[in-house]
Amino acid sequence: MKQEEIFAEALRTLREGGIILYPTDTVWGIGCDATLPDAVARIYEIKHRADSKSLVLLASDLDMVARYIKKIPDIAIDLVEVNDAPMTIVYPGAVCSAEGAPGDRFHLAWNTVSQEDGSVGIRIPMMEWCRNLIYKLGRPIVSTSANISGEPTPKRFTEIPQEIKDAVDFVVPPSVDTESTGRPSQIIKLGLGGEVKVIR
Repeated sequence: MKQEEIFAEALRTLREGGIILYPTDTVWGIGCDATLPDAVARIYEIKHRADSKSLVLLASDLDMVARYIKKIPDIAIDLVEVNDAPMTIVYPGAVCSAEGAPGDRFHLAWNTVSQEDGSVGIRIPMMEWCRNLIYKLGRPIVSTSANISGEPTPKRFTEIPQEIKDAVDFVVPPSVDTESTGRPSQIIKLGLGGEVKVIR
């Protein structure tokens, strides 16, 4: 498949509520539209992961992040602007966006990806292909490593278990894997009062 065909198929799969296996700026992952409860539930099933463990989201830019956070701390803007390596920011005060309300599909999905304290981990990927995919979708996508929970994280496509490949709806060919670092992102948690905690 040509690059534009791969992109179009990945986007179609996400829009239809499917699961994709795709390269990120860190490692290979499985993902879906983060606003679809059934799709997010399938992610947990595929990974054999307890749904009490929240998932990281990928957003195309800070404008998209702002839809889901009560207030983006100023330090977050500074971190994103100077960042030159993959970085996940755990934001305080996750909220339903104006596009959703309690009881609809957006609200339900959000409850499965936010943490107990109301925070949510979001990364703006450095990989342009990934950012463009999210931008075209218009919503965040789930980002979680393409492995069975508790097993090693696959840094390259060849390390992904066949069980994972068989369970998803579309596999992005490894030819797109041009910018994955094979390393996890840095994780920084921000507090409502401007507190900064480096988790990894």
